[in-house]
Amino acid sequence: MLTRSQEKMIRALHRKKDRLETGLCLVEGKKVIEAAGMAVEFTFTPTDTELFSELVTTDSPQQLAAVARVPRWSDEALLERPVLVVLDGVQDPGNVGTILRLCLGFDAGLILVESADPTSPKVVRASVGAIFQVPWRAISRAEAPDWIHSLNRTIYRLEARPEASVLLYETNQDPIVLIAGSEGNGIQLDIPGQSIVINHNEALESLNVATALAIALHSKYRN
Repeated sequence: MLTRSQEKMIRALHRKKDRLETGLCLVEGKKVIEAAGMAVEFTFTPTDTELFSELVTTDSPQQLAAVARVPRWSDEALLERPVLVVLDGVQDPGNVGTILRLCLGFDAGLILVESADPTSPKVVRASVGAIFQVPWRAISRAEAPDWIHSLNRTIYRLEARPEASVLLYETNQDPIVLIAGSEGNGIQLDIPGQSIVINHNEALESLNVATALAIALHSKYRN
């Protein structure tokens, strides 16, 4: 049974400010909790259905939730990954969660530039716990160019424009940086790189950023 202080803490973790201050996040569902592993501080179940519904963020909650420590990844953990995905202004939590899963599947790290908070309950849930398994870091738009250039990696830009396209599987440079923006705004970062374009039928205006990254990461991974 939860104490009053635990209830208060869980409610606070709905807010980004409190997640940043405490270094904790809310985890919902058995599979996500299993992925969190040793990061879990404590779990709780619906002894009071109404209270449990207030503490979790889903409309149809699963019967298990937890509070977990937000992982802190070192530079070494990030740089070990042959691909670093940079998300530029991707605000949809579902997309960010899906991209975390893609990074897990294709051995990539993730850099978030003014994108959805990866510790939010929606992103944690959409990632199915990949937030606890994939090295990631959130940085500001101002610091992104210098930080990315300091990596001394080949830079690719996943873009909608058709000119100067290159296919990932035609290149063998390791390691690389792969920058992607939102479907609506594209890449806003002023960082030069080779443009990657995924060709598709003109009937489709554009690809969802997670879908485009899935194709690009798979092309790189298989080679």
